[in-house]
Order: sequence, then C-alpha cells, then structure tokens
Amino acid sequence: MTSRDTDRAPGRYEERVQAGPGGIMTDEVGVITGDVTVVTRSAPGGRAAIEVQYTGAEEWYTLTGSPAPLPPEGLAALHAQIVDLLRQGGGARAPR
Repeated sequence: MTSRDTDRAPGRYEERVQAGPGGIMTDEVGVITGDVTVVTRSAPGGRAAIEVQYTGAEEWYTLTGSPAPLPPEGLAALHAQIVDLLRQGGGARAPR
C-alpha cells in the first residue's frame, strides 16, 4: 500500500476521498458529493460491505451495489478499486 490516508485493521479499510464530478451513488439518499470517507469491510459469503459518509458526519450510507464480491486479490485490492471509482465520480457504484 502507499502512504495514503488509510486506516487499516484486519478486514477493514477506511479512507478520505474527494468525490469526483457527478458524485457517488448511495442507496439511502442518492448521489453525494464532496469530501467523503469510505469504509470497505469483510462481509459474509466472500463479499465486502462498502459504506460512505460525508467526512466528519455521523450518518453512514450504503454505496449502491454493496455488498460487492471480493476479487481474488482480496479486500485491500477491492478497497483501492473503490477509492479510484469514487475519485472518478459519475455516480460511482460498487463493482459487480
């Protein structure tokens, strides 16, 4: 991993991200934009739960498409992919 602002614990990754143009799609409130925090954590059945919040807020939202299947490369690789997608924006969703 790089020296990005990342909190790592077994089965959990957290990172601050600036959502790209068009934002991030959530199940609860639709598109959110701006400075967000994303958490990717292990979930049952070889999947990962992905949640986002406005950085500093208390409410968490489910990234549309979560839970996502874990790739063979593992949770860290999926988290890195999600961070890249969120930075791109465009109503970013979890990979299928």
